[in-house]
Amino acid sequence: MSSISESKIHLDVRERVQTLCRDIATHDYHYHVLDAPLISDAEYDHLLRELRALEAEHPELVLPSSPTQRVAPRPLAAFDTVGHRVPMLSLANAFSRAELESFDRRVRETYDGQVQYVVELKIDGLAVAVRFEHGHFVQAATRGDGETGEDITANIRTIRSLPLTLRLPLTLEARGEAYMPRVAFTKLNEERAEQGLQVFANPRNAAAGSLRQLDAREAGKRNLDVVFYALSELEAADTDPKSHEDALSLLARAGLKVSPLRQTVDSIDAAFNLCLEYQAKRHTLPYDIDGIVIKVNNFDAQRQLGATAKSPRWAIAYKFPAEQVVTRLLNIEITVGRTATLNPTAVLEPVAIAGTLVSRASLHNAEFIAGKDIRIGDLVYVAKAGEIIPEVLGPLVDRRTGAEKAFVYPANCPECGTPAVQRAGEVAWRCPNPACAALLRERIIYFVSREAMDITGIGEALVANLLAHGLVQDAGDLYFLTREDLLKLPRLQAKSAAKVLAAIDKSRGNSLERLLTALGIPLVGTKAALTLAQGFGNLEQLGTARYEDLVAIPDIGDKMAASITEFFALPSTHTLLDKLKRAEVNFTYLVNLRFTGSHTGTSLAGLIFVITGTLPGLSREEATGLILAHGGTVSGSVSARTNYLLAGEKAGEKLTKAQALGVAVISLSELQAMLKH
Repeated sequence: MSSISESKIHLDVRERVQTLCRDIATHDYHYHVLDAPLISDAEYDHLLRELRALEAEHPELVLPSSPTQRVAPRPLAAFDTVGHRVPMLSLANAFSRAELESFDRRVRETYDGQVQYVVELKIDGLAVAVRFEHGHFVQAATRGDGETGEDITANIRTIRSLPLTLRLPLTLEARGEAYMPRVAFTKLNEERAEQGLQVFANPRNAAAGSLRQLDAREAGKRNLDVVFYALSELEAADTDPKSHEDALSLLARAGLKVSPLRQTVDSIDAAFNLCLEYQAKRHTLPYDIDGIVIKVNNFDAQRQLGATAKSPRWAIAYKFPAEQVVTRLLNIEITVGRTATLNPTAVLEPVAIAGTLVSRASLHNAEFIAGKDIRIGDLVYVAKAGEIIPEVLGPLVDRRTGAEKAFVYPANCPECGTPAVQRAGEVAWRCPNPACAALLRERIIYFVSREAMDITGIGEALVANLLAHGLVQDAGDLYFLTREDLLKLPRLQAKSAAKVLAAIDKSRGNSLERLLTALGIPLVGTKAALTLAQGFGNLEQLGTARYEDLVAIPDIGDKMAASITEFFALPSTHTLLDKLKRAEVNFTYLVNLRFTGSHTGTSLAGLIFVITGTLPGLSREEATGLILAHGGTVSGSVSARTNYLLAGEKAGEKLTKAQALGVAVISLSELQAMLKH
């Protein structure tokens, strides 16, 4: 009788715990997502205290989705990495109506159906990908480099507007922006100032720093929020969204917070009017926005428009004009960049711009300083280019006192004293000394940077130390450093040395596009590096490519092709590449296995393909991956050298040109048949 009574009591407790979890989740949704609370804070706290008491007495009843389990009890040792199933691309920017009209024109030239746009606020925070399985929250990651990000699951689950269980039992991944509301930002900085800690420059930095706290308990104190703007994956659902608007509605029905502005319009003019409206009232909002996002609504249109290596062609961010402030120019400093340019930097009286305290800003080059007649001691206009990089716009000439001093651009490199040179047709002055210590330092710093080889633990100070102690002459020497070498350096402990060596070793396996970025070839950035890696497959082929081969690759123009051939002809390049090869650094483009599975081969070796139209069940990026994985080359334009045109539905001018040149036109099924031989 007693055991029956105990079972009944336990069942009652279990039901009460489940009821409390459901009720608290409902109140979280109404308070944090709908901004329409159903009960008072005191009533909410009473429910939460009751749940905590029951769980403490019956720990076996604690559910992973319980509101009490939002904060992990122990700090992490480090963040794991997460591979994105669908790449997290960044958006192209527009800064004027004309640029929006150009975007609209490209969309309508490519897609012949009806075009609608969805307009959303561009909240200024940290991009995140959040995954749910069968309605339950399982993982969250940062964007990282777009292919892999940091696992921030423990930290993001502390955000009260994020449901731990969806209102629909869906398996999905949603993309969003984690941010810090202005009230929370002000409160956090006041607390940090009282504690003698450095305050955050702006809410975006505060949000990013909070989500990268190793202790989720600290992250949970920061009062972050998250808003979702895209459905990147949806598995086995009864509903199949046909448009971005449908997807946002589904996310909202599932209980996720979506953009407070999501308006569908039929023209780019209507979209631009919304940009102007929110530009005027941006400072009245409870969070920072730095622009408006405009997306093509129809998913079929999005698939047809496709994407570049960096950005979708069906979306664009209109960035608000930079805020301008006035401050005094105290000095102009000259530093040597990684491409040997002598770069002027303005030293300013500190001033706040768009939420950030600025004391240094770009002055571009000697011609800019002379043309604007910028003098030391001037009051100057300062703004942020794209609200990111501070730059001096010009002086307030009518505010001069006569004490201002004209700036004389140095005739010699400030680091090594070598006379500076100016190439024909360029405005930049450069140091021609390949052994200049500043040049070596900047090139190595760029080589190890996050966007390049991503060798964590090596910063500016360590690079300077390595050079000062003669342990490296170029980036290739990093791969031959030993534990004993590093322990010779002041203030570097054994544990730190081990981490540095491990990071260096890990970078040997990076794909070719990272190495090409890291080499710092003039005019070649991350996007062009990926294009070159995909087009040539390995460094040996790229290094011996002719100018004609380079310009045949899409997006590689005359100047970039000339710069690449010049770079690979330099003796210093040969020396560096020889070291990297001996160090067994990977020289090959590693096709993402998401597109190819484990199937690779050489059946397409030596063949050049061009892709056009919409392929059944396969994106162009995936088709490119298949071809490269089997030894082929993919070009962006049809020429007499093209072996095959892979054509899908709605093939355009490329098909016409291929037929005129007698290039073989094949379907996806024919390509797949070729792969089997």
